[in-house]
Amino acid sequence: MPPAAPLSSPLRRRAHPLTDPGGGHVLDDAAAARLAPLLRSPSSTAILTDFDGTLAPIVEDPASARPLPEAETVLRELARRFKVVAVVSGRPLAFLTDRLPAADGVALVGLYGLERSGTVDGPDALVPGRASRRWRPVVVGVVDRLRAVLPAEVGVEDKGMTTAVHWRRRPDLAELARAAVAEEAARTGLVAHDGRMSVELRPPLGVDKGSTVTDLVRGCTAACFLGDDLGDLPAFDVLDALSASGAMDTVTVAARDRESAPEVLAAADLVVPGPAGALDVLAWLADRADRADRADQADGSPD
Repeated sequence: MPPAAPLSSPLRRRAHPLTDPGGGHVLDDAAAARLAPLLRSPSSTAILTDFDGTLAPIVEDPASARPLPEAETVLRELARRFKVVAVVSGRPLAFLTDRLPAADGVALVGLYGLERSGTVDGPDALVPGRASRRWRPVVVGVVDRLRAVLPAEVGVEDKGMTTAVHWRRRPDLAELARAAVAEEAARTGLVAHDGRMSVELRPPLGVDKGSTVTDLVRGCTAACFLGDDLGDLPAFDVLDALSASGAMDTVTVAARDRESAPEVLAAADLVVPGPAGALDVLAWLADRADRADRADQADGSPD
């Protein structure tokens, strides 16, 4: 993999957060060159993105997270031009549909792939179905026990099929929280996965962002994934492998902030400044695909 393009903003200064004075979206030459393969055939290209830290700023209370104001509009524009546009998140599907209610044509994938919106598989789906549902009582018990033993400042988030323990409000309680999670993993067979000032317990079902991205990009000639956290590395790895095999052109984009894990930044083809930078990349892709489509229509129109 070539070195990641630098963080020092790939976006040139503009009069508006998403548009230059001429009404377009402007990236520097290095970033534009990295993204160019995604524009060769939008009708066979997948544009995939994480939610927290990528479309939405990281906040102290996970329940209060909201996407940047322009996110839904940009996602809708992408969905008009590209074969697959999806938000792939560790959040439950219900959370994503609440936060992105107007993202028409966009597939919403929750719990790393355990839940998928109707845009992906017909009716809203729990994947892989009965096998995952058997873990719900286990997760309920874990949530109850963790809430009983951990201080109130440590958040225990019940996601339905998984649970995440957050210590952003009290970083000094990280080791206490980790120890409690490790005890529950040993007791139940749930698997611990590190995140941003958090650890998540998930059923051992072989579902992560890597397996989900593999499904979503099947049949595509190009794909990208935008993410910010350790949970996004499986998606990066899958796209890197597909690129190395010659199966398709791929681009991985890391949204960086002061908490970014070095391994996430090192794994990315392109590093951008936080959710604003990630949204700028998505807006640039939507804008360039729209311009190309309009140019093709003009070329094919009668004099």
